[in-house]
Amino acid sequence: MAAARLRVSVATPDGLNVATRGLGPWLSRIAPAAAKGDLSIAIVSDRRMRALNRQFRGKDKVTDVLSFPADPSTPLGASRAFMGDIVIAAGVSKRQAREAGHSAQTELRVLALHGLLHLLGYDHESDDGKMARTELRLRKKAKLKEGLIERRR
Repeated sequence: MAAARLRVSVATPDGLNVATRGLGPWLSRIAPAAAKGDLSIAIVSDRRMRALNRQFRGKDKVTDVLSFPADPSTPLGASRAFMGDIVIAAGVSKRQAREAGHSAQTELRVLALHGLLHLLGYDHESDDGKMARTELRLRKKAKLKEGLIERRR
């Protein structure tokens, strides 16, 4: 059996185990072909996420998802052993799931997909819609109705 092109590990606090079940394999199936290597997803408290957002982005507020590429200078689609980390705020994801009218599992999938695209070098704030188009294509493949980019418009 061939090795997976993308391997995902998920670390989660108590209480989200059901929602995170299958998140890694799901993301591996949905990921674009450029996603090769290993990545980790950490589900953290909103307090921890706020601290990370302040430290790394200079924004003193909680956010839903952050991505930390292993090597930001690596070009889009380049193969590497470790791609980076995706961090998701547990409380924010639960609130957004309620607001969107879907399950916590669906929201984690939306956030993980968005975070993965950032790991791959996409940036919806500066890429003239390239990330939005890619996210839309992958969401359709995954049967996800809405993504973060649409919500923020």
